[in-house]
Amino acid sequence: MTKGNAISNNKELSLEQREDLLKVLKARFEKNMNRHEGLEWDKIQAKLEVNTEKLWSLNEMERTGGEPDVVGYDQEKDEYLFYDCSAESPKGRRSVCYDREALESRKNHKPENSAIDLSSAMGIELLTEEQYRELQKLGNFDLKTSSWVQTPSDIRELGGALFCDCRFGHVFVYHNGAESYYAARGFRGSLRV
Repeated sequence: MTKGNAISNNKELSLEQREDLLKVLKARFEKNMNRHEGLEWDKIQAKLEVNTEKLWSLNEMERTGGEPDVVGYDQEKDEYLFYDCSAESPKGRRSVCYDREALESRKNHKPENSAIDLSSAMGIELLTEEQYRELQKLGNFDLKTSSWVQTPSDIRELGGALFCDCRFGHVFVYHNGAESYYAARGFRGSLRV
């Protein structure tokens, strides 16, 4: 098993790993019914069992501290939506700059990875600002940390990137140079199954 924000090259889970992950996801689902009222675990598990690549991505979310959980269902596409629901930005995905361009622009003290590269390798997407705000309606997240979110191209072209956190009962959206990175900033991802 890989450590930190390194991704496993093997995108297959063993039967034991799949069973263990499904148990964890089911327990979290049952403990947090407010996040997915009206949805049934058996239907979600059936979709997961036939989408092993998505199950691998969920395992990466779990392994890096994201505590993924179902937060919605897209009836039109027949897809369940998972977000990272850890109380704080996932520990295994912190201290990363925004994207590859930002990483390569740093002359000294480069972080190990970028949020965009890491999320892509995991098979997930960074939350958008809108998704981040929706997540905050389901609980208290990022009260001590912050998370990079998808940044509009016009902001990114000028060297910036966006991140969010929740303080004083409100969601705040901020900007930083995309090359910046902090021990208390990571990113939250989403996955459709």
